[in-house]
Parts: sequence; C-alpha cells; structure tokens
Amino acid sequence: MSTATALSPNSKSLEGTILPPISWKGPITYTVIGLIAIFGFGLTVGGGDKTNFVLSASSDAIKFGTLVVPSRALSVAIGVLILAIAAFAAYGAAKRIRYGAWLPSLVGVLGIISFLVWSGAGKAESLPIPLLLSQGIIFAVPLAFGAMAGLINERVGIINIAIEGQLLAGAFTGAVVATLTGNPYVALLFAPIAGALVGVLLAFFSIKYKVDQIVVGVVLNVLVIGITGYLFSTVLKNNKGTLNTPPGLSKIEIPILSDIPIIGSVLFNQNILVYLMFAAVILLQFLLFRSRWGLRLRSVGEHPKAADTVGIKVNRTRWINVMIGGAVAGLGGVAFTVMQGIGFGKEMTSGKGYIALAAMILGRWNPNGALAAALLFGFAEALRGTLSIVGTPVPTQFLAMLPYLATIFAVAGLVGKVRAPAAEGKPYEK
Repeated sequence: MSTATALSPNSKSLEGTILPPISWKGPITYTVIGLIAIFGFGLTVGGGDKTNFVLSASSDAIKFGTLVVPSRALSVAIGVLILAIAAFAAYGAAKRIRYGAWLPSLVGVLGIISFLVWSGAGKAESLPIPLLLSQGIIFAVPLAFGAMAGLINERVGIINIAIEGQLLAGAFTGAVVATLTGNPYVALLFAPIAGALVGVLLAFFSIKYKVDQIVVGVVLNVLVIGITGYLFSTVLKNNKGTLNTPPGLSKIEIPILSDIPIIGSVLFNQNILVYLMFAAVILLQFLLFRSRWGLRLRSVGEHPKAADTVGIKVNRTRWINVMIGGAVAGLGGVAFTVMQGIGFGKEMTSGKGYIALAAMILGRWNPNGALAAALLFGFAEALRGTLSIVGTPVPTQFLAMLPYLATIFAVAGLVGKVRAPAAEGKPYEK
C-alpha cells in the first residue's frame, strides 16, 4: 500500500510533511470577548441610555454633528458579531486555515468600540474620537521608535533591553539642547547621539567581552537612570529656566489632506516627529526586506557562521547596527520632552522601553507590525486620560493599568508562538 493511500484525511503527516497543530486560542479568545461585550457591556446599561461620540475636531474643514447611539443595542450587536467571527475562526482552525492578522485586529477594534459605548453610556459628556486618536498617535511615538530600535538590534542578533535607557538619554539630551539653543529641531540631531552612546556601551560589553546581553541591558538602564537623575537633581532642577525649559515642536499641517473628515486632523496635522515615525517605519520595512543591508543584517541574526563564510564581518555588522538602533531609540526619547514642550523629569520614561520591546514582539520583529502594536498601546494610554475626563465607571487605578494590561495580554494571549532570530543573544566567535 502506498504512503498516499495509507494516510487518512485527518492524519497529521502527508508524505513526510507535518501539518501545523490545530490552535483554538483565537476562537476561545474571541468568544470570551464577545460574551463580555454582550453581558459585561451591553446588558449592564440601561435600555434607554445613549452614548455620544464627537467625530470632528474643531479645526476640521468639514464637520459632522455628534453621533448618538443606543448603548445597550449597539454593544449587544457588536457582541453577537464577535461571536459570529469566533465561529468563523473555529471553522478555520479546524480546517487549519490561517487568516492572518486582520481577524484579531477586527475583533480588537470591535471590542474597543463596545467598551467605549459602555463607558459613555448615559453620560452628558461626549467621547471625542479625533482627540482620542490623535493622543494615541502621540503616545505611540516613543514606543514605535523604541520598537524599531529593538527590532534592528535583535534582527542582527543582539538583545536590546537597554531601550529604556536609550529613550531616557534621548529625552534628557533633547531637553537640554533645545533649551540651550532655543530651537527644538536641533534636539532631533543630538538626541540620537545620546542613544547611540548607550548603544556603544551595549555593543562593547555584549560583543567584545561577550557579557550576557540581558544583564548588560538592565545594568545600562540603571546606569542611565542614575546619571540623568543625578544631573536633574544637581543641575537641571536649580537651573530650570536656562537648562530645562525646551520649546515644543509645532504642528505642520499638510494642505488638503488635513481637511479629510475624522482622520485629517489625526494624521496630517501633527509635528515633525510623528511624520518621521511613519517615514522611518516605511523606510525600515523596505530596507530590511528589500536591500543588501537588510539581507546582511538578517543573515547575521539568523546564521552568523554562514554569513561569515560569504565574507560578511559579523561582529562589525553587529557593532554598526547596535549603534543605529540606539540612535533610533534616542530620537524617540525626544517625544517625552521636546515634542510636547515640557522639561525633563526623573525616570520620566516610566517603563516605556519595556513596552516598546513588547510591541516589537507583538509585531513579530516586523516594522509594520511593531508600529501597529505601538499604536495599540498608545491608544490604551490615551484611553485612560479621555475616560477619566468623561467620568467612566471604571476605577481610575484600572485606567492607569490599561497600557500595561494591554502589553501583558497582547504578548501572552494574542501573539501565540513567535520565533525570534535564531542567533539572538548568542555571541559570535570567528
């Protein structure tokens, strides 16, 4: 009897090929979210409660009126739709069909809408959607730059836990330089240098002396926190007017595009750092997968010995890209100070470097995915401020935890099994 006839349709192997295992994680997660939308959000509000949404910013050329929706009916309808998607995902899981990232993204958006409807149910205040989205993008800027820094480093085989320190160094340097020069754009040139210097230390100990890269990253974070904290307490605090009062980045309005309803003011009326974030993601996506530099970088991170045999200098490539990653994170640090026109404060990054690492993992070491994850976490941060103003029934302590809860659930529940670069964290000896 031949191999082809001996195997049944349900067999896990066909002519030596092992089929991927069936995963029910997605359908189960979607079912839980759907039930929460129905019983947790929809049926807990009054039958006559309404939720108000503001769809236009004050600067929009075309303005829409306030959207009023029935809170209970809409939340229940969204929950039923999510349950239908869960059934669709269960069918795909049974057939081993992969739907990609669009399905969990759709469920996530629907779940957020249901939560917003529930939060604003029966409230006189309206939920300002353009403001919420705009603030979400602002909060996502340091996370996106940090995620790209980690992506560059880990793609070349170096674990970068020091993103927190690089962001903090960029924030400190940007605030001081912008204050001294009176020009916030000069800070965009010096902040990457500060981040790159932290990258030099990371490369020096992890590549040259082969110290455990996670330990080095943690130590560098503590080092930068200590240095910037000391300088803040002894120098900046006593000379705030001359050293720690940076001017902010002004918004740059793109004609015509900024007049698009709802998204115009969100995407096309931002400061230069936001535009640089989108440009950097597009450029890195192209270079990483469509250029000689990206091919060499990925080969060093996947199989350094094979890269060495074809003439690629592995450790030199790692040195260069670790510094590039540090510079990218340093630029992201400007978002904490100069972008918003506020002075530097001790430990003002508040763990955003670690959230950036989570965004990188959630994005599967891909620039586009990392940006999407950073926007998700940035939206969670913006949601806290918006809902606290509206007067949501959610406790303020829980709202403060939103970005970190989103990080935990995203990495633990939504990512599933992901494969990091094969040579990540492994020193190379020729």
